[in-house]
Amino acid sequence: MSFKDFDNFPFGWVEHEDIAMALYDRFGDEFGQDKIYRIRFTELLQWILEIPNFTGDKESSTEEHLEQIQAKWVYEWRDNQ
Repeated sequence: MSFKDFDNFPFGWVEHEDIAMALYDRFGDEFGQDKIYRIRFTELLQWILEIPNFTGDKESSTEEHLEQIQAKWVYEWRDNQ
């Protein structure tokens, strides 16, 4: 198995960092820290469900998951500044 194959692994709600990295890959610097924390959870949920290889479903999402994903997304954004 090559490292390229890791990009194709399925992941779900508990992989907050993987989700955050996918969101950063999609939006890049379009969303900074302040803007990330102002995103409505309904929008965030929709964007997460659109991530390729994401296996979670809407019914399994929780406010805690979404808050953790926001925080990890901010860390990912900071790491790339």
